[in-house]
Amino acid sequence: MSAETNKTFVRHYLEAIRKDKSPKTLDTYMTDEDLKHHIAMYEGVLPGYWIEAEQLIAEDDLVNVHGLIKGVHSRPFGNVPPSGKHVSFPIFITYRIVSGKIVEHWMLVDMPLFLQQIGATPAPA
Repeated sequence: MSAETNKTFVRHYLEAIRKDKSPKTLDTYMTDEDLKHHIAMYEGVLPGYWIEAEQLIAEDDLVNVHGLIKGVHSRPFGNVPPSGKHVSFPIFITYRIVSGKIVEHWMLVDMPLFLQQIGATPAPA
């Protein structure tokens, strides 16, 4: 698939998982089991979270997404009880797409900012 086709695929994927993160939906878009586990982890802490893509860049079979994870911290994160706070923190994720499925990903998130927003760590002075 072309880079533009892959970008369109990722846009559709992000829209789909914003509405439904069921195994059926995930299986429609990916074979990457690690990504499924990441999604389950975030959904377990921020039910109904979504990724707001600010920029998509594609080359060959790779699509880079720079954006924000948004949601409400309504379930425990480790030993941090739910805060009820709305959170928004940066994510950079690269998807490798083969035959219309995400087969691999690499992800960086601003975990310190997330921890600050839920009150697990103090904000820098």
